[in-house]
Amino acid sequence: MITDSMYAVEPWSLRETELSLDVLPQSESVFALSNGHVGWRGNLDEGEPHGLPGSYLNGVHELHPLPYAEAGYGYPESGQTVINVTNGKIIRLLVDDEPFDVRYGQLRSHERVLDLRSGLLHRTCEWTSPAGSTVRVRSTRLVSFTQRAVAAVSYEVEAVDTEVRIVIQSELVANEQLPDAAADPRASAALEASLQAEETFASGLRLRLVHSTRRSCLRVGAAADHAVSGPEPTTTECESDDDIARLTVTSVLSPGESLRLDKLVAYGWSSTRSLPAVGDQVDAALAGAASVGWQGLADEQRAYLDDFWKCADVEVHGDEKIQQAVRFALFHVLQAGARAEQRGIAAKGLTGSGYDGHAFWDTEAFVLPLLTYTSPDAVSQALRWRQSTLPAARERAEQLGLRGAAFPWRTIEGSECSAYWPAGAAAFHVNADIADAAVGYLYATQDAEFERDCAVELLVETARLWRSLGHHDHHGAFHIDGVTGPDEYSAVVDDNTYTNLMARTNLLAAADIVERHADRAAELGVDDEESAAWRDAADAMNIPYNDELRVHEQDAGFTGHQQWDFENTRPDQYPLLLHFPYFDIYRKQVIKQADLVLAMVKCGSYFDADHKARNFAYYEPLTVRDSSLSACCQAVMAVETGHMRLAYDYLTEAAQIDLEDLEHNTRDGLHIASLAGTWMVLVGGFGGMRHYGDILDFAPRLPEEISRLAFTMQFRGRHLRVEITPTNATYTLPTGEPLQIRHYGDLFTVHGGDTEARSIPAVVAPPAPNYPPGRRPNAAGHRQERSLPGRLSP
Repeated sequence: MITDSMYAVEPWSLRETELSLDVLPQSESVFALSNGHVGWRGNLDEGEPHGLPGSYLNGVHELHPLPYAEAGYGYPESGQTVINVTNGKIIRLLVDDEPFDVRYGQLRSHERVLDLRSGLLHRTCEWTSPAGSTVRVRSTRLVSFTQRAVAAVSYEVEAVDTEVRIVIQSELVANEQLPDAAADPRASAALEASLQAEETFASGLRLRLVHSTRRSCLRVGAAADHAVSGPEPTTTECESDDDIARLTVTSVLSPGESLRLDKLVAYGWSSTRSLPAVGDQVDAALAGAASVGWQGLADEQRAYLDDFWKCADVEVHGDEKIQQAVRFALFHVLQAGARAEQRGIAAKGLTGSGYDGHAFWDTEAFVLPLLTYTSPDAVSQALRWRQSTLPAARERAEQLGLRGAAFPWRTIEGSECSAYWPAGAAAFHVNADIADAAVGYLYATQDAEFERDCAVELLVETARLWRSLGHHDHHGAFHIDGVTGPDEYSAVVDDNTYTNLMARTNLLAAADIVERHADRAAELGVDDEESAAWRDAADAMNIPYNDELRVHEQDAGFTGHQQWDFENTRPDQYPLLLHFPYFDIYRKQVIKQADLVLAMVKCGSYFDADHKARNFAYYEPLTVRDSSLSACCQAVMAVETGHMRLAYDYLTEAAQIDLEDLEHNTRDGLHIASLAGTWMVLVGGFGGMRHYGDILDFAPRLPEEISRLAFTMQFRGRHLRVEITPTNATYTLPTGEPLQIRHYGDLFTVHGGDTEARSIPAVVAPPAPNYPPGRRPNAAGHRQERSLPGRLSP
């Protein structure tokens, strides 16, 4: 997309200078607005044409049965799919009775701009109707960060060269017709007419619809209020029916005159509140928005984002596309989680219905680390959502014959809904990912209330799972068998290194936290014997290693498997899972996504520099990146092992995944974890940032393509700014208590108001590693053509 001349490369915006229906579905995703609670895809104001209509409320879903060819004990019985709720975006325009439709008449100009600093989506176009009347349309849209239930549109029509009769229809529409689901298994199941009408209202300038879902029994309300300004006489009338409420505004405009409509929309939903209560809820939210009006909402939005960028911006000199991409990424990750408030953060955020709107381990492994250092309140809320789902996780563990909690592989409301058990029930590492996110948040924030109220319970229940899932052998070593790690091309294996190392960290963190909170531990039934058993298991954790090759094994016996025949695998046969049987993939040395490499990123202190280099060299030629989660992990480790050009290529791939539609599924929504991975590469890779205990570690180094990198991050109530050039790094603490920092092993203290400078040692480039034929990383915008990757997880 962005490589096309109609998309400009700008540091603080995404600008589309003309409209192409060929990429309309993709543009709807990249221009999506959300706040973590409400999501609006970037559909055209008039609603048609469209790729995928999308108005989402975080947590609102419908249930559907999961069919199995053969039943099995413990298989989830019900799937969950995010649904398209009442559309409040639609504003239809008629010019002298001709509907404004970009497919007819003459579209003289069309521009859309997503302003990353203001959080507003602007649209300006000029259109001549088939009858010859020309109008200029300006619209601006927002989904509020400050008033989480509210979205708004300001819409203005100007007559250009002749007098025209204008009719604007502002609508709330439920049960929109959706396109047929694609063959791509990642695309969501389209559930037709899932909303049942319960209440409809239209009076004056106000509209309201309340519906309930048929199977999940959720009640959803949407309400709209309007402000209208135009020449006299301008008239209004309203009407409503089960699935539509409409305000019609009519006026006659002379050349140069305008008709403006400001539309405020409020949403609410509940699984328990009554019909009157939900109606009152959306009316109250609407009243709050009306009290400040359109301009007040826009001003609040800008102020919110000013605060965000002040402590989250990343500056990249030398590569304009990466500069745009990282700010685009930061903005969309913020949108995914800012106001989720004890709801999950889905793999696509609220930008589309891909992966059925499910949350995966991506949230804790990739998204929350970014938010921990840029918007920590969102992390607390996301982890409290996991805590709220503990009853379902405990029930799932009991069903599987285990203790503690078994968090779901994919879910919306907390229960497991993966129909493929090797990548569902067997992917227990999600437990450790949640624990790791909680520990990382605590280190970075020292949030005592969160630690006591939430973290203790999360760490205890996840530790209990590992202790019951694993076992000590007759030599005393602790093994975790029959699991699936991050690499879904190696399923149901013994002693997956990533899983074991993350479980080890989980067990030790749980033992530490119950010592600090003995009363909470007692409430949860933890005694000294249990916490000692956690430490024993962690200390004896088996990490498979091949002495002959001198590399760590991805899992027990992995290096002894037959290698995949890469030379005879054609480029059009990727992703492998769509072209080869799983039984063949599972028994070969071929890796879908970074697994052992991710273990070295997440648990880096376990590996010395020599092992990191040998491990990276061994696993790089086996990793085919049939997953959007791989490039960012490989980039970080490429930096650490000195492969700077390779790291830059992987950065480009991670950063441009949606702006260039590299996976050919941006139409279904953005890849939120890969976008977060862009920050991960720049800050954790080229910035060399690691967080071990109370001290931030940095080992920065830049590729030739980037002349300067600067970023700001939050840490324990302070804002630390880091600026990196090829030869030097400076660490600035504008205000606050002194902060200890380690730069290439050198420990020093930076004081509030001071800047500390340190030199950067030269990089000794090792021999370039190999990669599978046809799987060249995205170098300078180049990527091998790929077919649709039918991923089971994001």
